[in-house]
Amino acid sequence: MDYGKFKYQQKKREHEQRKKSHATQLKEVRIRPKIDKHDLDFKLNRAREFLEAGHKVQFNMLFRGREMAHQDLGRAVMAKVVEALEEVSKVERPARMEGRRMTLLLTHR
Repeated sequence: MDYGKFKYQQKKREHEQRKKSHATQLKEVRIRPKIDKHDLDFKLNRAREFLEAGHKVQFNMLFRGREMAHQDLGRAVMAKVVEALEEVSKVERPARMEGRRMTLLLTHR
């Protein structure tokens, strides 16, 4: 066997293995507690595309100022997200507060 051909095939195999290991990525979608219905629908459609491609999707909701006093609005928006994407995803980590940020992690079903 030709050594050059062997090196080429070995490099090709390593490239395929690296590509398979990076197949699932974490995609981030940022939303706000007072997001409009159309804006939320647009972001949900984008997240649905990510999930169908096999990626994980993390929803980040940032609270500013007085919005911290109304975390129930944020939880309601996160509940809408879970409900809208339940046919293509499952909740890996439920919505929880981390400082001024609420995060939710979804994976492909």
